[in-house]
Amino acid sequence: MTDKEFEQQEQLVATDEEIQAALEEGLFCIGCGAKMQVTDKEAAGFLPLSALKKQLASDELLCQRCFRLRHYNEIQPVELTDDDFAELLHQVSETKALIVYVLDLFDFSGSTIPGLPRFVGKDNPILVVANKVDLLPKSLKTHKLRAWINGQLKEQGISTVGVELISAAHPQNLDDVLEKIDDLRAGRDVYVVGTTNVGKSTLINQIIKSKTGVQELITTSRFPGTTLDQIAIPLDDGKSLIDTPGIIKKDQYAHWVTDKDLKYVLPKAEIKARTYQLNPDQTLFFGGLARFDLVTGPHDGSKAAVTAYFENNLKIHRTKREGATDFYEKHRGELLAPAPKDADVKMAKYEFKINEKMDLVYAGLGFVTLPAGIHIQAFAPAGVGVFLRKAMI
Repeated sequence: MTDKEFEQQEQLVATDEEIQAALEEGLFCIGCGAKMQVTDKEAAGFLPLSALKKQLASDELLCQRCFRLRHYNEIQPVELTDDDFAELLHQVSETKALIVYVLDLFDFSGSTIPGLPRFVGKDNPILVVANKVDLLPKSLKTHKLRAWINGQLKEQGISTVGVELISAAHPQNLDDVLEKIDDLRAGRDVYVVGTTNVGKSTLINQIIKSKTGVQELITTSRFPGTTLDQIAIPLDDGKSLIDTPGIIKKDQYAHWVTDKDLKYVLPKAEIKARTYQLNPDQTLFFGGLARFDLVTGPHDGSKAAVTAYFENNLKIHRTKREGATDFYEKHRGELLAPAPKDADVKMAKYEFKINEKMDLVYAGLGFVTLPAGIHIQAFAPAGVGVFLRKAMI
């Protein structure tokens, strides 16, 4: 290395005094929003001192967790609880702002936040942005989907100032959403809220890209809980667009599989409907993650047509209900893969009689559209949400 090159490198490294002063003033990771620190490897915002010295001279401050996630797709756990995330979101209720509530259309029921107005303030207007429309069959009519969403929100007691359908990953309708946000915020801050993995940070990255050309500013991934604190993006009038941490819902499948198996839970492409003509006492296994039993068929004695909507690479295996439990124990993790990461997890059983066309939902995994007049059983790891709702499709 020449003397000139050495001098240039030295200029890119901050001094200990500069480091200490910056930490006392407060440094924040641009990827996840966590406050930077150099002492606790297990806590949010950690970065080795040597790396922080170099980063301070650059335009990109990333904690070690975000750096590894962004460049190596590795996730490091941090000591944040569900209550920590809820408390961060509850701070929104103390402000006057427009709330952009992002929902996952593929996992709509699993991505809702019970009691949302209590968290964000009952007087703050709520604009719903229903994300991942690209995952649903193209044959689904927009007006029918919008009516279904409004019906679901009404059941939850959520009043909105509008519903927008988007794909944040493959930008659709982004300009309309931006225009709607500008119209509704009326000079206020904008808080983007939602559960983990609904696409909040992806949406904000698309907004930043459309306004500035900067790509992937905020860290995004399949892993739940990537954003750890509020991340504020300045707006032209001095207000901010703020990405909030995703509320973690433990009843979603993303928390029950290994990192490498998340690809079977979180789809990236349009879901292909898979329809099965089932006789009574037949069983469907969705990988090794969930099970569906048709106990009795329609009242007229015919076969029951059930349609499954799951990640396209998740294998569905049909077998007889008699002996299905032994079959699962024998083939779990092999023929029936992937399986829950906890080998000792107990499978809970749910039983329903279907009186009208309904969806059977496995929270965060997928759903099965069912005809009226059948008796079914469903199995999933104890703690995962399994429930019925009005059919989406």
